[in-house]
Amino acid sequence: MNKLKLILNMIKFEHTVFALPFAFMGAFLAAQTLDSRLPSWWAILWIVIAMVAARSAAMTFNRIADAEIDAKNPRTKDRPLPAGKISPRFAYLFLLVNLTVFVLAAAMLNTLCLMLSPLAIVIILGYSFAKRFTALCHLFLGLAIGLAPSAAWIAVAGTYDWLPLVLTGVVATWVAGFDIIYACQDVEFDRAEPRVHSLPKRLGVAGALAVSALLHAGTVALLAALPALEPLLASGWYYGGVGLVAVLLVIEHALVRPSNLSRAGQVFWLVNGWVGFILLGAMLAALFV
Repeated sequence: MNKLKLILNMIKFEHTVFALPFAFMGAFLAAQTLDSRLPSWWAILWIVIAMVAARSAAMTFNRIADAEIDAKNPRTKDRPLPAGKISPRFAYLFLLVNLTVFVLAAAMLNTLCLMLSPLAIVIILGYSFAKRFTALCHLFLGLAIGLAPSAAWIAVAGTYDWLPLVLTGVVATWVAGFDIIYACQDVEFDRAEPRVHSLPKRLGVAGALAVSALLHAGTVALLAALPALEPLLASGWYYGGVGLVAVLLVIEHALVRPSNLSRAGQVFWLVNGWVGFILLGAMLAALFV
C-alpha cells in the first residue's frame, strides 16, 4: 500500500481531472446522435475506467523512461523512482496492470474501441520519447490527452465525426499551451541536458510563452467553432463558459512572465484545473437546461 501511494503521487494521479471532463463532453455530445440523447451508465463506467487506466499507464511509463534524467534535475530528483523509494520492477508491474485494464475497458465498450486500443497505447506511451528528438514534444502530449473526447465519442456512438476531431483539437492546443508554460521552469536544466528538447530550450522563455499564447488563442477559436457542428451548443450557457475559459487563460498568461516564472507551478493548477469542468458544465447546461 505504501508503494501504491508513492506511485500514485509519482504519476500525479489527481491530474486525471484535466482530461476526464473532456471525455464526458465527447460522450454526451456523441449521445446526441442517439435516440436516448444520453450515454448509458455502462458506457460512462467503462470510459472512466479506461481514462484512469490509460493516464496512469502513460504517466508511469513516462516516469520509467525519464528516471535517469529526473535524477539529475533538482526539481524532480526526489520523485519516488529516481530517489529509489519504489523499484523499476514495481513500476513496470503497475504499468502492465493499467495497460491490461485499459484494453479490457476498451473491449467492454465496443469492437471499434478494442481495435483502436493498440494505436491509443502507442500514442500515449510514445509521448515519453518525443522530447528526445523534437522541441514540439508539447504537441505530442496535447495529442495524447486530446484523444479523450474522441475515444469517448467512439465508445458511445461506435463511429467517428468532425465534432470530436475539433474537440480533440481544443484539448491538444490547450494542453500543449500550458505544458509549454510548465516546461519553462526547467529551461536551464534542459539547455544543459542534450537528451531533452523543448520549446523553452529552442526559443527561449519569451518565445515559448508567445507560442503558448497562440495555442491558447487557437483553443478559444476552436471552442467558438463547435456550435457550427452541434447547433444545440449555440446558447448563452455555452458561450458564457467559453468566455470564462478565455478569461482564465488570459489570467494565466498575465501571471507568468519571462522575468518571473515563480507562479508557473501555481497557475498549472489554479487556472487549468477549472477549464475542463467549466466547459463540461456549460455544455451540459446548453444541451439540457
